[in-house]
Amino acid sequence: MADLTLLFSPHDPSWRFLVLALALGIDAVLGEPPWLWRYLPHPVVLFGKAISAMTSWGNRRGVKGQWRRYRGIIGMVFLIVFAAMVGHAILIGTGALNPMTNGMASLVVETVLVAILLAGRSLDDHVRRVAKALAASDRDQARFHVSMIVGRNPETLDEPAMARAAIETTAENLSDGVIAPAFFYLVFGLPGILAYKMINTADSMIGYKSKHYYAFGTGAARIDDLANIIPARITGILIAMASPRRFMPALIAMISDAPKHRSPNAGWPEAAMAAVLDLSLAGPRLYGQRMSRDPEMNPQGRRDATADDILAGLLVMWRAIAIAGIGLLVLAFT
Repeated sequence: MADLTLLFSPHDPSWRFLVLALALGIDAVLGEPPWLWRYLPHPVVLFGKAISAMTSWGNRRGVKGQWRRYRGIIGMVFLIVFAAMVGHAILIGTGALNPMTNGMASLVVETVLVAILLAGRSLDDHVRRVAKALAASDRDQARFHVSMIVGRNPETLDEPAMARAAIETTAENLSDGVIAPAFFYLVFGLPGILAYKMINTADSMIGYKSKHYYAFGTGAARIDDLANIIPARITGILIAMASPRRFMPALIAMISDAPKHRSPNAGWPEAAMAAVLDLSLAGPRLYGQRMSRDPEMNPQGRRDATADDILAGLLVMWRAIAIAGIGLLVLAFT
């Protein structure tokens, strides 16, 4: 680490490339150590408390829908600015903004914090549990683990549907949990990645089209859509690059099928993953008591996904992350 600070400083354009490459490696190898959160609150947990407080203020009964929508947007702007300010305060605290700093404290703090805010290993752990349960023909356990990662009703899913759900989650959360925060760190530094995590956490908490959150959560959902436009497409390209033999089918699937997805962003990594694995993903799905009429991604692919396909999808995910990490290192040292 000390040698690296002789080559780089927080004011060097290559600094963020190096920090992000190191953070991707730490997340891949170590993930998030559970013991740490017995002593310290996870940043996302703190974000969740801030979002809950904002929701209690803005989403009260008796407030008309239009005013709830305005309050939701105002609250999101406040939370995003607050998260960015926290990131800026951390930079000040580590001396990263001081021209005289040698960068050691900033390198350690930024690398560790960015690694914590990336979710590749955590995603692998959750999805792999579904694959293990399906491989053991334990449908109850598979449904339980699926319920931890998707919003649809797991009781209505057969084994291929559970496998497809796990693979779709792998593709979508590779974008939301790894590539998007990495992108915002590269562009805006610590303030950017913290602001993005606030946006994404708010979307997962209140960005639903339910009766309770339909108006108030509109701001969170729309801001999340905007934030993920570029990262989702980058993720699709990385997935395609991770399987060179299937690069063109993945590219074709993204161009033809992704715009049909009900999400403006999720279809890009899902379509790419579907084509790479020769599967058909998405399609009609039951959310609560409501059946969606979503079109299939790569409709000519197989629907009979298995535990092996889940593991293959995770391998594609790690290859995509490795491609990103290697690219960052090349940029850092050139």
